[in-house]
Amino acid sequence: MKKTDTIAAVATAMGSSGIGIIRVSGEEAFSIAEKIFRRSQGKRGTQPGKSVPQKIRTDVRNIYYGHIYDGEELLDEVLLIVMKGPHSYTAEDTVEINCHGGVLMMKKILETVIKYGARPAEPGEFTKRAFLNGRIDLSQAEAVMDVINSGNQYALKSSVGQLKGRLSEKIRELREKIIFQLAHIESALDDPEHVSLEGYPKVLGEVLKPVITDIEKLLKSADNGRVMREGVKTVIVGKPNVGKSSLLNVLVGEERAIVTDIAGTTRDTLEEHIQMQGISLNVVDTAGIRDTGDRVEQIGVSRAKTAAEQADLIIYVVDASVPLDGNDRDIIEMIRGRKTVVLLNKTDLETVVTAEYMESVTGYPVIQVSAKEETGIKELEDKVKSMFYDGEINFNEDIYITNIRHKTALTESLKSLMMVMESIESGMPEDFFSIDLMDAYAHLGSVIGEEVGEDLINEIFSKFCTGK
Repeated sequence: MKKTDTIAAVATAMGSSGIGIIRVSGEEAFSIAEKIFRRSQGKRGTQPGKSVPQKIRTDVRNIYYGHIYDGEELLDEVLLIVMKGPHSYTAEDTVEINCHGGVLMMKKILETVIKYGARPAEPGEFTKRAFLNGRIDLSQAEAVMDVINSGNQYALKSSVGQLKGRLSEKIRELREKIIFQLAHIESALDDPEHVSLEGYPKVLGEVLKPVITDIEKLLKSADNGRVMREGVKTVIVGKPNVGKSSLLNVLVGEERAIVTDIAGTTRDTLEEHIQMQGISLNVVDTAGIRDTGDRVEQIGVSRAKTAAEQADLIIYVVDASVPLDGNDRDIIEMIRGRKTVVLLNKTDLETVVTAEYMESVTGYPVIQVSAKEETGIKELEDKVKSMFYDGEINFNEDIYITNIRHKTALTESLKSLMMVMESIESGMPEDFFSIDLMDAYAHLGSVIGEEVGEDLINEIFSKFCTGK
């Protein structure tokens, strides 16, 4: 799969900006640069006419100031960064042209680079080459896009940790333990006179127990990992006119939802993305849930119930100034068994519903708030954080699985190891151990790209942006 032809793409966003970068990687990167770049002989600001073609030093990393030409046509004043492979992002000879960031300018320079010998890079091809050239493994390559797409500080820190190889190191550690046992079994089967398997099943079971524990720990982190990456799908439910839309406006920090004293103002779902103590919340405001003869409002109520069924977190808003009624009881039954926090709203008014009573009838934590006075919001933030993350996350030690492909591979590996444990308990022959151990080893290898096919690799990198 390794390719050596020269590729080029715009590595920065296409838009008006101070700087744009065109990245060139491959065997002809330096020779192409020499054809189109003229180094300035004077200080910055020297007239373009005094720039001259000059051989680029390729034995060290270098930065040159000069101008890009297409033949005799001056295109732009640039900084040229030269990186000799393997000391580059792709581990190949690489040139990065730092030009002015106009869309037309970047396209013009890219076209010139292609004219003199490069071809347009495919989506993710620079990172794909870094993987194929052995500079990073597959889990690190996937972390590149996770870093780019991180929507909160937890997702960013987790992705950076994976990019540094924290997950890779753990996977390799587990694989080493498994392959050692595989080698021992195969040696004993090939040379039983010198390598004994007497009492070995018990020894193997003891070796595999911590391996299984480690994989189970990684899998348990997947729920938090998904929350880090995608955000918490949070649905605000309650009767009409209890303050759901007012709460949404407070959380967002601006007037996004229409708020009136008329019950049933919200007829459809309204979704907003917010940050809450580093956690991403995809908050959905819903129509008030009640029995109604209004056909349009019935549709809104139906959508509210559907959103609640799909939610990671339900915020049930109750008007503390009026008694509970049949609609409240229906809502309480609807959210039974779901991850929920109850907000006792309108506590700035005279209340008739207490927090103690709401805790007794719902079984969920209750926070007293006033959307009007914006009180109790900090308590809500702390509660949401504690519900998803047990205390502060230690990114120096903890590994969080944020990729569904990794979760699937770990799940399959765990299944294979559990089959080994069952074989040990059943007194099965040692060659049965080898089959399942090899499966576990292969599934773990797929996480870091050592047991994957070309089709999967192409699919993964096709999701990357062009230029990365």
